[in-house]
Amino acid sequence: MNKTTPINWDVYEIQTEQSSIQGVMLRGRIRKLGLQNDFNVLCENASDKENCVRFAVPTGEDPKMIIEYLESVIPDVHITLELEGVVNPVLSKLKVNKEERYTL
Repeated sequence: MNKTTPINWDVYEIQTEQSSIQGVMLRGRIRKLGLQNDFNVLCENASDKENCVRFAVPTGEDPKMIIEYLESVIPDVHITLELEGVVNPVLSKLKVNKEERYTL
């Protein structure tokens, strides 16, 4: 087995004042944006916050295309950087990314 270097990801949070962002195919549209524009992206509904979706891009990559897309389709969107440089992130519940919580 070849050893690979893990990818570091920056995790962003998408929230709105009123617009629904869950149940509207947002995750699939973000994924398709990445597929059509040849960039890596992870996307998941948050289970620890209401009406919240998170996405991640590899550390050092510009999320500008995703942010501009979201701003064009969701009038009251707010996007914030939540975590930087996380290896193998869990997007649905941010506290899972705290390595010190777990032992093997």
